[in-house]
Amino acid sequence: MSGLVLEKISRHFGGLKAVDGVSLSIPSGRITSLIGPNGAGKSTVVNLVCGLLRLSEGRVLLDGRDIGSAEAPEIARGGIARTFQTVRLVKDASVLDNVAAGFLGRRRTSLAAQLLALPAARAELRDERAQAAAIIARFGMSALAQAPAGSLSYGHQRRVEMMRALALAPRVLLLDEPVAGMNDGEIVDLGRIFRELADDGIAILLIEHNMRFVLSISDEVHVLDSGRLIASGSPGTVRRDPAVIKAYLGDDYA
Repeated sequence: MSGLVLEKISRHFGGLKAVDGVSLSIPSGRITSLIGPNGAGKSTVVNLVCGLLRLSEGRVLLDGRDIGSAEAPEIARGGIARTFQTVRLVKDASVLDNVAAGFLGRRRTSLAAQLLALPAARAELRDERAQAAAIIARFGMSALAQAPAGSLSYGHQRRVEMMRALALAPRVLLLDEPVAGMNDGEIVDLGRIFRELADDGIAILLIEHNMRFVLSISDEVHVLDSGRLIASGSPGTVRRDPAVIKAYLGDDYA
């Protein structure tokens, strides 16, 4: 299948099994959510997929190709982009420059051509900035394109990080708590954008604690607790699962 497949992946830190035999699929064109209490292993799963941590066991397949032993830069070039729980931007640089930085891993011209400002390198730079401007427009932030990223609200900074990830033209987008700190209007707007991205064929893995958002936007939900999957299925099925209610959702979602 196209997209990302995790086959019984595990990560052990000494005797601690942070992730223990997790298997799930993140298909192209769909929004798949991974939820669970703090410390359940969600971010560890993302770090294993991105090559920031090594697998203790299992396989990670991207469009059928095993990338479990690949280095992080190779995985990014292969089509997996991510955001982080905490914003990581160049605060003094403009929004446009921050988004355009996402194209660095895709450049075709050589470093020498770039340093010498040869015509091919200049043309590629112009094209990158035009594409960055188009991404910014998609997120409704064209008026802020020249503003220093550090001057923006927290919610807008998180948008800039998402836009930079999209500059990699990913086939898989991993979003780690993307709507944290946002108001209801911003969340609704981002949900629309995420759905458009999925409709464009991107496989999206969403990690998020805002359950109203998760349940409204997800095609499938997987629930982690203490490093193990305890439930998988449609949002409606998962929200009624007794094990999920006990471990995470509480009686409000029963």
